Amino acid sequence: MTPDYTGGLEIDICPSPNFGERRGERKVDMLLLHYTGMESASGALSWLCNPDSEVSAHYFVFEDGRVIQMVPEMDRAWHAGKSFWAGDSDINSCSIGIEIANPGHACGSPDFPDEQMESVVDLCKDIVLRHEILPARVLAHSDVAPGRKQDPGEKFDWARLALQGIGLWPEIDQQSGKNIVLKLGDTGAAVADMQSRFSDFGYGIEVSGQFDRQTEIVVGAFRLHFCPEQKVGEFGAVSSAILDQLLAGAILV
Repeated sequence: MTPDYTGGLEIDICPSPNFGERRGERKVDMLLLHYTGMESASGALSWLCNPDSEVSAHYFVFEDGRVIQMVPEMDRAWHAGKSFWAGDSDINSCSIGIEIANPGHACGSPDFPDEQMESVVDLCKDIVLRHEILPARVLAHSDVAPGRKQDPGEKFDWARLALQGIGLWPEIDQQSGKNIVLKLGDTGAAVADMQSRFSDFGYGIEVSGQFDRQTEIVVGAFRLHFCPEQKVGEFGAVSSAILDQLLAGAILV
């Protein structure tokens, strides 16, 4: 295997046996970002290359910025698991997955080092350009698997990617947005409107008009990626304004 990457980083190869063919002749149109969620980067890489794990990703980025390719981009790596986005439940067949070495929430959510973020930005930029991936299709694992996954988490610097045209990250006035606070147990038209907008953006959510547990899970996933300042469990004015901007395709400039 030779690296698919065409930029200036030095890419090493560590093949994983955990992959297959993309189903239905699917074209790559999504980039999905993960954290490893394990105490050590070496342990995570070993696990992703272990046939017993039945998990993998296309790329792995160490804390010091070193990058490994494990699966050719033409192939279907096993990184998304049970997932859904915009009517699609086979995210592995349409996406490229990047595992970013970080122990995650279970270990206190440490910051992503600058050297690591530099490599992530460079790698992502190369991938989205070659595959013509739209900013709205650069997503977190938590977006496509709400509740089941939390990665890469609220510490990940999405704004840094968006400044390079990778993904969406709107700048919102903290006083902007609809004067609304919705939470578990609420019902009515405002809840249905929120659910409809989440569904339009891509999240798997039923438009029921009831702020149920599944709605709370989706609100939590949205918070992890787009508005970590929002109070846990609530959908407020800032969240509403951000969601509107995302639906409009806003990118940080």
